[in-house]
Amino acid sequence: MPPLIHCEDLWKVYRLGDVEVQALRGLDLTIERGEFVAIMGASGSGKSTLMNILGCLDQPTRGRYRLDGIDVSVLRADQLAEIRNRQIGFVFQSFNLIPRTSALENAQLPLFYRGLSLREQRAMATEALSRVGLQGREGHYPTQLSGGQQQRVAIARALVTSPSLLLADEPTGNLDTQSSQEIMAILDRLNKEQGITIILVTHETDIAGYAEREVVIKDGRVLTDRQTRSVTSLSQPGA
Repeated sequence: MPPLIHCEDLWKVYRLGDVEVQALRGLDLTIERGEFVAIMGASGSGKSTLMNILGCLDQPTRGRYRLDGIDVSVLRADQLAEIRNRQIGFVFQSFNLIPRTSALENAQLPLFYRGLSLREQRAMATEALSRVGLQGREGHYPTQLSGGQQQRVAIARALVTSPSLLLADEPTGNLDTQSSQEIMAILDRLNKEQGITIILVTHETDIAGYAEREVVIKDGRVLTDRQTRSVTSLSQPGA
């Protein structure tokens, strides 16, 4: 069985007027199924560019990116959209919830393209919210939820399609310490109990410490790639 993610000699070059910016420079990276990996690096290191490529939001200038054995670096935009909807869940720092839409409706959003009945969508979204500890808050709007609860809705939205890969870009960046611990405990549980592969971008070393592997990016290349000790005692998420 091939690794879930295999990047070989990835380059991403942007043109800003007459200036050529090399965001990725021959990057190689392999991530196996079920890993929890933290990606770190200073601003401008290339980590955000890498995450966009891993999430099929962008394509490399050259090199190959294989997701679950498929070379997605050569796929059309509609094929990439299908992969994003079927295989990848996204969690962002800013939550990206629709303000005038309930938690349940926000969690349903990725299912609208599946051709499922509204009843099926609601059942799956309700189950996803339950998995992140939001039973009873399905009808709440984002303004009625704390920052930590809003991020849980975002995680439920990412989980509702049963993805094999979860990409979390600074998921605790807008949260206080307690809420950050609760969110990381949820991600840790999803990885350990359900085997979801998680790639976490963060600049916070304590948050990166929840991952079992740490990859540091510098100047568009992998600077270090090391296994770290797994966190075995985490705060349980509260209400």
